[in-house]
Amino acid sequence: MALADRVKVGNVRAVSRMITLLENQDPAGAAILRLLGSGSHRAAVIGITGYPGAGKSTVVAQLVAAYRRLGMKVGVLAVDVSSPVTGGALLGDRIRMQEHTLDPNVYIRSMATRGHHGGLAHATSDAALVLAAAGYDVILIETIGVGQDEVDILDVAQTVVAVVAPGLGDEIQAMKAGLLEVAHIVVLNKGDYPGAEMALRDLGEWCPLVLRTVATKGEGVPELVAAIAEHQQVTVFLAQGQSRSRHMEKRIGS
Repeated sequence: MALADRVKVGNVRAVSRMITLLENQDPAGAAILRLLGSGSHRAAVIGITGYPGAGKSTVVAQLVAAYRRLGMKVGVLAVDVSSPVTGGALLGDRIRMQEHTLDPNVYIRSMATRGHHGGLAHATSDAALVLAAAGYDVILIETIGVGQDEVDILDVAQTVVAVVAPGLGDEIQAMKAGLLEVAHIVVLNKGDYPGAEMALRDLGEWCPLVLRTVATKGEGVPELVAAIAEHQQVTVFLAQGQSRSRHMEKRIGS
């Protein structure tokens, strides 16, 4: 069976092989990706971004558990800094999500930036397309978490969640000029820490939707899942409206 066909039936080894081809910029990968593009399964692509230390990986792990309880097939693309020796991902996020690694309906892939800027690896967007073609219902993309210029996730994810934490004062001020302005949902994680109430008030002045979580305990995660679902519905509605508008323009033009 051809690699594209094996991807379409959800073969994990084929998915991994395909993503490796894309990471290595192998022409075969690009050719196969074109075969996968037509009729791909629609997946909810959710970006998780924010500064180091805010608990992004813990939030992602809790979201994986929540979506699995709903019976969904989940893919995770965790973008890591590149190893100075091998150029590969350091796998920190995969270690933190260890509890999900034995679940056949969860695929976790650490992707090295390899010098790519913007918070993603150069092949992240294409890897998300591969996971969608393989039948994954939800794709969580965790950005590297290094600063306020991580806005590439907007080009890949329908919903962007920025994770912050109390006590990151200067970082939050910086994020207001970057991540917080592009995030659809802001999560104040570690919401049981001192300063959480003040941080919530501060963030509420900037962001339309701010949720408090204590990800290590699962607190606030159901509310986050509900908020993501609501935003996804709005995104689909808007996309359908744009599609209808383009269709009408073509009819009028003809």
